[in-house]
Amino acid sequence: MRVQRVVLNSRPGIHGTPVAANFRTEEANLPDKLNEGQVKVRTLYLSVDPYMRIRMNDYSGADFIKPWQLSEVIDGGGVGVIEESKHANWAKGDFVTYFNWPWQTKAILDGNTLEKVDPQLVDGHLSYFLGAIGTTGLTSFLGIKEKGHITVGSNQTMVVSGAAGACGSLAGQMNQNGHVILCGQISQYNNDMAHPPPLLPEVESILKTKNITRERFLLFDYKDKFESGILQLSQWFKEGKLKIRETVINGLENMGVAFQSMMTGGNIGKQIVRISE
Repeated sequence: MRVQRVVLNSRPGIHGTPVAANFRTEEANLPDKLNEGQVKVRTLYLSVDPYMRIRMNDYSGADFIKPWQLSEVIDGGGVGVIEESKHANWAKGDFVTYFNWPWQTKAILDGNTLEKVDPQLVDGHLSYFLGAIGTTGLTSFLGIKEKGHITVGSNQTMVVSGAAGACGSLAGQMNQNGHVILCGQISQYNNDMAHPPPLLPEVESILKTKNITRERFLLFDYKDKFESGILQLSQWFKEGKLKIRETVINGLENMGVAFQSMMTGGNIGKQIVRISE
């Protein structure tokens, strides 16, 4: 079977700005037969995310994130439907998600790597499992819950920095005894530096003077809380308490366009690419 896929065409360089031309769409062969434990899936939606920028380098700078290889298929968050199964837990028609979904129109995957998603949790909006009812929502929810030091009734102020690298200006806005949660720094991903980036001496002085703590948050340290977190986010969505916005581009051939747009602030809400209906 012939499928379309997206591979890494070139690297932007550790200080370069990624462009659509760094990605290439090509055709590839998919085996006709499945091995035991495998499933064939049709891709419905793919996600593009800021962390992917460091995967475009030879070395990602983070031990838990592997770099993409030139001329090899790219992967990231995806949602799809099973078309054929040789895995005991999966049947044709099941909707599934995977954090390392290949950027292909169809793919053969190890059934053990997939997670089932229930369309009823998102009122049929399956792309939400890549955003507000997925890792994006879990990052916000668990980051605040586990690292935010939030106390009910304490009249605290929470500042969310959309420019993720602007820790200095954020610290300058805070009162005494503040707390900064570090997760995502899109403005620094085109720079060759450690993650999280080091602070300037004057910013370090502000933190010390005002007794402001700074702590890193990694979502996958909290896998045991994912299931309950998804259910909570879904409940808030159904109750109208969680407002969800997306920017959707159609077509696998536009993955590079979507990525470039996301990295330059062209999206409102989660950037999604619709691959098929």
